[in-house]
Amino acid sequence: MLDSKIEAALNQVTIEAPWALVEHFATFPRWKPEDVADSARDIARRLAEHGVPCELLNAQLYLSIPYDASVEAGGVTYKAKPLAYAKSLPEGLSGTLVHVPSTLAKGTASFYDKNHAEADADSLRGKIVLTDGFANPQKVLEFQQKGAIGVIAVNPGVDRHWGICSSIWGTPDLDGLPRKPMIPVAAVSNPDGAALIALAQAGGSVTLKTRLEEGWFSSPVPVVDIKGAVEPEKFVLLHGHYDSWDVGVGDNATGDAALLEIARVLWAKRADLRRGVRIAWWPGHSTGRYAGSAWFADTFAIDLDENCVAQVNCDSPGCRWADVYENVAWMSEAEGFCKDVIRAVTGQESHGERPLRAGDYSFNNIGLTSFFMLSSTMTEEKRREMEYYTVGGCGGNIAWHTENDTLEIADRDVLLRDIKLYLGAVMSVANATLLPFDWRATVAEFDGALSGYAKAARTEAALLAPVGAALSDLAEALDAFYAAAPSMPEAQANAVIQGLARILVPLNYTRGPRFTHDPALPVPALPLIAVAGQIAGMPEPEKGFARTQLMRGVNRTVAALRAATRLATA
Repeated sequence: MLDSKIEAALNQVTIEAPWALVEHFATFPRWKPEDVADSARDIARRLAEHGVPCELLNAQLYLSIPYDASVEAGGVTYKAKPLAYAKSLPEGLSGTLVHVPSTLAKGTASFYDKNHAEADADSLRGKIVLTDGFANPQKVLEFQQKGAIGVIAVNPGVDRHWGICSSIWGTPDLDGLPRKPMIPVAAVSNPDGAALIALAQAGGSVTLKTRLEEGWFSSPVPVVDIKGAVEPEKFVLLHGHYDSWDVGVGDNATGDAALLEIARVLWAKRADLRRGVRIAWWPGHSTGRYAGSAWFADTFAIDLDENCVAQVNCDSPGCRWADVYENVAWMSEAEGFCKDVIRAVTGQESHGERPLRAGDYSFNNIGLTSFFMLSSTMTEEKRREMEYYTVGGCGGNIAWHTENDTLEIADRDVLLRDIKLYLGAVMSVANATLLPFDWRATVAEFDGALSGYAKAARTEAALLAPVGAALSDLAEALDAFYAAAPSMPEAQANAVIQGLARILVPLNYTRGPRFTHDPALPVPALPLIAVAGQIAGMPEPEKGFARTQLMRGVNRTVAALRAATRLATA
């Protein structure tokens, strides 16, 4: 799997330089703009020490900086954390508590689901909602739409977790601005939450206070651009965020360190690269819902569209007890490649899942094949042993998004292994004669999703027939293309593979048009026809509207599939 050039690059990886960055980042928090800027300059300085040129781009980002929050009831003040993008109300807001029970996510695949039973608007209007788990955007959005005046999330453990409650992806535009939360939102610990749940059941009231600073900030974006020797205009985008909650060692100082070491090795080995590698560190991940990567996607959209062959996200590698590669994010066309490279570099088998609408995947609407998000993780057995609940990073450690994400969360040996994995994967794509993405796997994913929707749609399933026919034609065209690709001119074959990404990735992961950003809400496979999964259970008067939506979604889906078929047969 790995050729001699990649093996030689892997042998150049050492832990000294990346670990020094981890140790330094463990000494200061990085969510306030001035600290974020200092850490960007530190990354650039370390790159310069290794002779790697780094450009510090200047991004203007709209951010929400949370400071403190509290919940007061009956003379008792409970500590809380405000959620970024929540409304700032330092003077406080009083209201009756209502508890909306929720079941915790069992794994990362459902982590960002709304994860609670439908709540009656009449019971929420004018109330402060108390809900179990994390204040994810979909929860907050629904509660606000149903008239809640505030939300308090009861986190699963003894710690309170920072987070962001906006569904807006990146800096809002005029269309997205109405989705900005207009109510205060905070998180409390589970023990404090239990007391508040008892108060809610007794019909009690609380005063919720939040203090945040929201506005425009100038944020540096460090970028290293390493040109390839054969196709210098083409590149793989490797990236991760460098802002964190508090010192954020496992999320994401370890990722920043990995990018640093990969930049050092690839710059020294740049003559061995066929295509380029562009490495970027993002601000605004934590306080702007991926604002830094969204800014980059907007600013360099046309270059990304024309020249980026894949994007690779590096978040939370190198954490303690992260012994396996399970629930690794990869798009289906990259699954075979990812399994092969994980096996070749680490000797391990792996398990993947459909990428969540999370993790700086700011490039879906452009149409970039993507893989990796979180990295290695601890086993399910280890999580049960530690009595850990599901979190969104840190290798499964519940220090995620808390003050406890300190140096002890990182592991030198695991980080070294994960750096080699990312380097091997990125270099394998950069050096592949034929881009290693199999769109037949994507068609198989589409076919499975379509079958599920047709079964759920029951009497409305006939509306989906054109999608099935178009999928069949695309599958036939792809079989012929991949049979012929090895003997085709390389540029021609790769142009087809890249062009298919521009059509099929948006079809599979977005509802909005290209060069926009869909909300940070869960996206099912083939989302334009996903309403077929709910139509059978809808009240009869509503079904007509759903049929109209489904018909329009079918038309858009069929048109995209036919465009992909034409491209594959050209």
